[in-house]
Amino acid sequence: MSCLARKLARVLPALLCLGWAFSAGAYETDQFHDRQLPLADSTAILDGRVNEALEEIAAGWRGPADEGKFARAIYWKLGGPHWVDHIERFAMRSPEVARLPRGRTIYSFPPLFTSPVLFFFGVGERLKVAEVMIGSDKLGHFFSQGYKYFRRSRRGWSEDRFVTWGSRVEGWLFGQYTTRVFSNADMVANYEGLLFYRGLFADGVLPGKGRIVAFEQGRARILRPFSFRDHVNDYWDEALNPSLYGASLGRHVARQLAELCPAYLEQPKLFVTAHEEELARRYARIGMKDARYNRLDRFCAENRAGAAPTVTEPKP
Repeated sequence: MSCLARKLARVLPALLCLGWAFSAGAYETDQFHDRQLPLADSTAILDGRVNEALEEIAAGWRGPADEGKFARAIYWKLGGPHWVDHIERFAMRSPEVARLPRGRTIYSFPPLFTSPVLFFFGVGERLKVAEVMIGSDKLGHFFSQGYKYFRRSRRGWSEDRFVTWGSRVEGWLFGQYTTRVFSNADMVANYEGLLFYRGLFADGVLPGKGRIVAFEQGRARILRPFSFRDHVNDYWDEALNPSLYGASLGRHVARQLAELCPAYLEQPKLFVTAHEEELARRYARIGMKDARYNRLDRFCAENRAGAAPTVTEPKP
């Protein structure tokens, strides 16, 4: 088999698997570029969307307490089985949600065989939530992947088991196999989604916070409002918690990162988190992969321009 044929054999399954799903939206996002641009925070708007959904589900509730059913209703209203979830599509389209203008990204102009999905479908939107720049895809990870973590935990899966499962999913269909990107920020959003679903029905899942939902006499009642501020932190930002790349895409991204070193040197505080140690401890066991060498403070200091991250190309 020729080299071209081998490459096509890798590309076609990914395109066939994903092509139907990209009628709207995109996949990966880039928080390295345009960090200095002003961007209004959309927390209140997105909180309102979630709280409206919670109130609607509670208002229509009839019957005994059923945590699984209530969580599933949230998943269908805000997440869903689509590649672009309901709340993600809202964030990408609503005139109320401030988004950075589309421009050059670290994924701009990737060669076809470097990442076929990125080549054909581009990148997603960037917005600010809880004063953190995130990709629109993180909202879908929070409500959809978080729900899947929650569902498995209710089946008796240990945390290590479903975290390992989540890491494998990110390494295949939702990440490295299709786009050549393993997003550590996705893993954080997944895990925080799990905490959200657990905190719906249990006190103390979030420090100092009671449960959100109570079941009383065949009805459901919302006890306190939801806020993304309880979950979003700097590790949702892929510039502060960088991704791991397949070798060929990594070489492409490294060249793009090298061009950002002057911006880093001009405003270094924009590209680092003051909470690194705390967040690294908090998420030490959720299945992230070490990619700190792709954070600009390390990348630029080590003069890695043109170097490829040392990873193995993902296998189907």
